[in-house]
Amino acid sequence: MADFDFDAVVVGAGAVGLACGYALAHRGLTVAVLEQDAAIGQGVSSRNSEVIHGGLYYPTGSLKARLCVQGRRRLYAFLDAHHVDYDRCGKLVVATTPDEIARLDAIYDQAMTNDVEGMARLTKAEALALEPELFCEAALLSPESGVFDSHGYMLAMQGEIEQAGGAVVLSTPFEGATPLDGGGFEVRAGGAEPTVLTCRFLVTAPGLSAQDVAGQIDGFPKDLIPKAFYGKGMYFRLMGKAPFARLIYPPPIPGALGTHYRRDLGGQAVFGPDLTYVDAPDYTVDPDAAPGFYRYIRKFWPGLPDDSLSPDYAGVRPKIHGPDDPQGDFRIDGPEAHAIPGLVTLFGIESPGLTSSLAIGETAAERLGL
Repeated sequence: MADFDFDAVVVGAGAVGLACGYALAHRGLTVAVLEQDAAIGQGVSSRNSEVIHGGLYYPTGSLKARLCVQGRRRLYAFLDAHHVDYDRCGKLVVATTPDEIARLDAIYDQAMTNDVEGMARLTKAEALALEPELFCEAALLSPESGVFDSHGYMLAMQGEIEQAGGAVVLSTPFEGATPLDGGGFEVRAGGAEPTVLTCRFLVTAPGLSAQDVAGQIDGFPKDLIPKAFYGKGMYFRLMGKAPFARLIYPPPIPGALGTHYRRDLGGQAVFGPDLTYVDAPDYTVDPDAAPGFYRYIRKFWPGLPDDSLSPDYAGVRPKIHGPDDPQGDFRIDGPEAHAIPGLVTLFGIESPGLTSSLAIGETAAERLGL
């Protein structure tokens, strides 16, 4: 067998790319993770809710349904083992009108199908006993949901990769790859010191640039590259005491889970994200969006004070479905899809990608036959 610089190269050092590198490193492979930014986790992974999802909503048999539940279980164990901070605070999915109760019933049934532990239906009185400032007609309790320190999590995975003899190489954009005769890849990397390296396996997990990266792999079928859509979500922070201990979610909206509430690990309340499709990644937060947030939040928290929300941050999700399309599934394409041995390409890794990341990494390794 030919000598390679690394057994595997992973493109992208967000949570999912690092999880892929971690899975490969734990199989005894030497791994190089290439990251175009100057630090890990600067893209999708740094602009989200840091929520650990239970796995309630996702369609039966989908990758999202299976990998969210598997990933959540793995994630809590990983966080414990690496002393990364989290709060398994639980989540209430609330019906704020009587006609939304049927939607809660459907979500409960899907959660049971998805093997989500500990789910409970709550009456209005039971929900208010847990969260007195809440307004609802009924609720679901997901006790396995929570929030966590996503950056601490990514640092821990970086440490595991490096301890296993791998490398996380920053400020090094991927510029292309060519399959080699006999197997493996020649990978071209840019930055201040451009280089060419070889590897047996290549995994692409670059989030928002997944389509561009796949297009730079010689011989990759162009018809297998899905159209990219960018789902922008803004967040507003509450100036004042957090009203709820648990996550509060309305029923999902088309294409997303809807504007929700969380208390972050610092004890502050944050609301978001909303969802707007944009032509290109855009991280501005429009203060004029505040009235819509007030109206939406007051459906489940009528006591939200006037002038208490402050624009906070925005994130962009790498969607592979448009605003009028059904919610898409994760794409984790191995050689069975594109016929290039040793290659796995990831597309559409949006929510619940962070929760699912360790299970996504395992699946990528399995797609490589490892």
